[in-house]
Amino acid sequence: MSVFRAQALNTGQFSAWWAYFNLLLNKDGFLPPVEREMVAVVVSNINRCVYCAVSHGAALRGLLLQGGQPTSLEGVLAVNHRHAPIPPRLHAMLDFAEKLTRTPEAMQQGDLEPLRGHGLNDAQILELTQVVSMFNMTNRISSALGFVPNDEYHTFERG
Repeated sequence: MSVFRAQALNTGQFSAWWAYFNLLLNKDGFLPPVEREMVAVVVSNINRCVYCAVSHGAALRGLLLQGGQPTSLEGVLAVNHRHAPIPPRLHAMLDFAEKLTRTPEAMQQGDLEPLRGHGLNDAQILELTQVVSMFNMTNRISSALGFVPNDEYHTFERG
């Protein structure tokens, strides 16, 4: 089933979800788009959500290419973000995303300190938390309904 066909079964809910999704991922925010897509890829891979991992992997490759970064970084992030050659700030963000995804009940106020230590302000921390949470919800919907990635996502920006 396609994402839009499934989501359109409840048009009001789909419209609300799509507006929020676009606000978090496709508009100017407190975090750069490439960082938001990195979070999407890491969370989707932790959750083993095929649709979101592949589709947001493609989006991330496009953003990496635009920023002059190696597109191979997407694959490293997908498998294990700890091996990715990224700044410590991003490692802290992705570690936070992983903990919130794997063990949300274990989150504590102290989990925000590494983020603050790398210069993230409250608005950026909130946005990071919202992106992680959006993908945890969207991953579950996509996996439960068996969404399959579009063919073009597999080859997008793969040279």
